[in-house]
Amino acid sequence: MILCDIGNTTYHFKNGKDDFRIFLKDKLPKLNKKIYFISVNDKATRKFLKKYPKSINLKSILKFNTTYSGIGIDRVVACSGIKNGIIVDAGSAITIDIMANGNHIGGFILPGFKALKKLYPQISKKLKFNFQKNINLDKIPLDTSNAINYSIYSMIIEPIKKVSNKYNKNIFITGGDGKLLLPYLKQYKVKYNKNLIFKNMKKIIKENRC
Repeated sequence: MILCDIGNTTYHFKNGKDDFRIFLKDKLPKLNKKIYFISVNDKATRKFLKKYPKSINLKSILKFNTTYSGIGIDRVVACSGIKNGIIVDAGSAITIDIMANGNHIGGFILPGFKALKKLYPQISKKLKFNFQKNINLDKIPLDTSNAINYSIYSMIIEPIKKVSNKYNKNIFITGGDGKLLLPYLKQYKVKYNKNLIFKNMKKIIKENRC
C-alpha cells in the first residue's frame, strides 16, 4: 500500500518506511502497489490519475463533522482521529484547527515560513535578512534581521497560543516546518508528528476496510 498527499508544490509519497517528495512539474515514478491519496490540487490530481488510474481518493469515503465551508481535505485528514485538540499543520501555509468532542468547530490559515521569508525582501531590498531557527521572543529586537525574525515567529506563535488558552486543549503539530514551532510552546501540552496525515490516512483506510 502506498499513500500520497498531493499539495500545492509536491506529491508526497509514503511507501512503507520510504518517504519521498516529487515536485508537481516532474515525472511521476512507476509504482505497482495500490495507491490511496488525498489532494488539494485539481490539476495535479488529473496528472496523478492519468499515471495511476486505479488509485483511491480518500475524500470519497471520509466523513467529517464541520460547518466550515470549503475546508481542505488535508486539514480534514489531519484532524481525523483527534477528538479534542488544536491541530497545527505547518507546511506551505500554516493551518490551525480546533476539534472539540469529535466536532470541528473552526480554524484559520496563516502564511507558511517560506512565504514569509520571501515577503520582506519583496517589500524592500533593505529588508533582506538571515532566517533564524530560534529567536528570543521575550526580547525586543535591536537590528533589522532580528526584528523580521521576531515578527515572523510572533505572527505564527501568538495565534496558536491564543486559541490554546481559549479552548484549553492539547496542541498537535505536524508538517515539514512543525519542529520550528516547538521551542515556543514548551509551556503547553504539545505532541509532534511530522507524518500525522499519513498516520490518519492509514486509520481511515483500516476503519473503512477499503
